[in-house]
Amino acid sequence: MAAGGVLDPRPVVRVERRRDADATVGHDLASTGAAEWPYSIPAVSQLLRDGLELDDLTVLVGENGTGKSTIVEAVAMAYGLGAEGGSVNGRDVTWESESKLHDAVQLVRGGGASKWGYFLRAETMHGMFTYLQSSGPEQDFHSRSHGEAFWDIVTTSRFADGGLFVLDEPEAGLSFAAQLRLVALLLELADRRGAQVLMATHSPILASVPGAALYELTDSGIQRGRWEDLGMVDHYRRYLDAPDRYLRHLLE
Repeated sequence: MAAGGVLDPRPVVRVERRRDADATVGHDLASTGAAEWPYSIPAVSQLLRDGLELDDLTVLVGENGTGKSTIVEAVAMAYGLGAEGGSVNGRDVTWESESKLHDAVQLVRGGGASKWGYFLRAETMHGMFTYLQSSGPEQDFHSRSHGEAFWDIVTTSRFADGGLFVLDEPEAGLSFAAQLRLVALLLELADRRGAQVLMATHSPILASVPGAALYELTDSGIQRGRWEDLGMVDHYRRYLDAPDRYLRHLLE
């Protein structure tokens, strides 16, 4: 409940470690040095130690292997969403590759918030399209491009109301113009009462969405930052300014 007795409309206010996490996952989470993956990832270790406050729109960025997808996957699963994507009612499973981090975290939910949610992850979109086509009167996703099929999902009733919307690297398959359209959609979602977005991305375009709580994941953990200070923004800027010079420096 928010200050003044007003109900907090956010589906998830905070992500924190479960008190019985050690027994649940069967690992010594108290000692990061002795922990196995994914608890050995600095960002995951920090999440379990300090927790993470989620805003109306929260964006995670960072290099491969820093824990972005692992964390958003765990939040989605702790919320009740399937690991391979879909809604709170979706249970399509093709290959169980997810970590057990969702068993180690708990979500502090907003009072009276919607229980609806939807999870979209780039690496399992093809399988989710197949599942949706085979389980009901859906559009023919496979007759369209990846980007077009993505828009078929996010412009339907699945994203029409409140709830938690988790996006893992949604830029896959999206052109520059389509990413700008997604920025507009994210702004609209974040401004809708009772709707909340958690996104992991490598795209400086999507990370630039105004008003987002922006967290950079590195080998040192999680740090809140500003878009203009992000490592990936600096790399993109320097590369686009002088591709030949940047590549020569990289190959030296």
